[in-house]
Amino acid sequence: MIVAIDGPAGSGKSTIARELAQRFGFEKLDTGAMYRAVAFMAADRGIDLDDEQGVEALARTITIRFAPVEGALRITVDGRDVSREIRTPAVDATVSKVAAYPGVREAMLEPQRAVAEGHDIVAEGRDIGTVVFPDAEVKVFLTADPRERARRRVLQRHGGDAPDAEALEREVEETLAAIERRDAADAGRAVAPLVEAPDAVEIDSTAHTIDEVCDRIARLIEERR
Repeated sequence: MIVAIDGPAGSGKSTIARELAQRFGFEKLDTGAMYRAVAFMAADRGIDLDDEQGVEALARTITIRFAPVEGALRITVDGRDVSREIRTPAVDATVSKVAAYPGVREAMLEPQRAVAEGHDIVAEGRDIGTVVFPDAEVKVFLTADPRERARRRVLQRHGGDAPDAEALEREVEETLAAIERRDAADAGRAVAPLVEAPDAVEIDSTAHTIDEVCDRIARLIEERR
């Protein structure tokens, strides 16, 4: 079975997907992390992100894997753990450009689909239900208020340890602006834009707990098994 969870940044996709995977014993696939890894490695290797051919060539040659390390799921590129590096504001600001390149998306598509071969998976991203797994048995489009999404992203960045109130508010405002730019870029790109699949169930997580959202999706999984 494939469970596809799409939605914008900070809507809770990663947390919900992780909880559901643990609950049902499924594998978890974070496609957004793969594009973040490409963006980070391009900058790390001095590739101009405006150099579309250079970035696409990089995406075709690196090996991205998800692996459990010390009880957590880490993402590695050619064996290097980049889990922390891909969650920085710098990557937040550049990943949309990288993800919009058709060649990058093409390079990521095969390994994304390969993860699902012979496995039950919960996949989260922005085009899972429309492009990567259009035949997924369960499709969810997860949304949340933009400011709440920004707050969640900041807390995620700090590992749940929030800075003082003034610093938190300042960082939330900066992150909100970045999220709004990301939303516009993701929705407006020519290839695999962020759109809700016609057969997806939309869930607004703003005023709901993780358990409440997971319970609702779990019912969908049980119904369609």
